[in-house]
Amino acid sequence: MVDTHSLYFGRPASRRTMSTTSAASSETFSASRWTRGNLFFPTRIVVSPLHVSRIKSRLFGTTEESIAISQVASVRISTGIIWSEITIESTGGADPITSHGHWKRDAIRIRELIENDQASRGSLPATARS
Repeated sequence: MVDTHSLYFGRPASRRTMSTTSAASSETFSASRWTRGNLFFPTRIVVSPLHVSRIKSRLFGTTEESIAISQVASVRISTGIIWSEITIESTGGADPITSHGHWKRDAIRIRELIENDQASRGSLPATARS
């Protein structure tokens, strides 16, 4: 794994990683351990050109929610003093992916990645095209 963003943002490589495979690349964003519910098993958001996933580890197993990039309707970011909450809604009306405790820069980067992947696939939702 190569983490080019840790140099730019000045953060440790363990918190934010970018993995590159031959088919596609993905970026993983981990929530801060200082926020509620993330002390032992921080929530991770993984953005790839095909889907966006929320992964929450537990003592026994993990819970993963995923939405295809073409099905993302909107990305909402609520910011506090330090951390942000990000909500990713789908066009199918399913429950949105919500994650709290991410750095503001990470939340903005997640939104940029989703918008760029949608634009490159030509799958912008109808509300974003007008």
